Amino acid sequence: MQLLTVTIVKPEATNFILGQSHFIKSVEDLHEAMVGTVPGIKFGLAFCEASGKRLVRRSGTDAGLVELACQNATAIGAGHSFVIFLGDGFYPVNILNAIKTVPEVCRIFCATANPTQILVAETEQGRGIVGVVDGFPPLGVENEEDVQWRKDMLRAIGYKV
Repeated sequence: MQLLTVTIVKPEATNFILGQSHFIKSVEDLHEAMVGTVPGIKFGLAFCEASGKRLVRRSGTDAGLVELACQNATAIGAGHSFVIFLGDGFYPVNILNAIKTVPEVCRIFCATANPTQILVAETEQGRGIVGVVDGFPPLGVENEEDVQWRKDMLRAIGYKV
């Protein structure tokens, strides 16, 4: 077995979701879940088929994001993994629950805009995702001023009342 690190290549502020599902039907079901949850959403989706033709299956509402998803899915190359890139102004928090309810979805590895590395194990059979390095390590523990900033920010952007 060989352990590889695959860096997600994307524009700095672009959010993405990395997950695993178990069936080619995932492509259409994920697409439907996203457009049904957030009308007008811009996204690109790629799914690594693990048997049959073993293609990177794709869908989305934005050609550039579909291409970005395909490039990153190909680099990861892990069977039954999927990656979804979101357009500007769209965030994982708005669609994550809908994605989790898709029957074929087994797990979500991450949902972030941070610089991200995917830890991939490669064997003679193929590749599997071992884990994710999402962003950077903490620099300390929040103090009372930081707590207040966090609470105020969440209310200012409408996520808390």
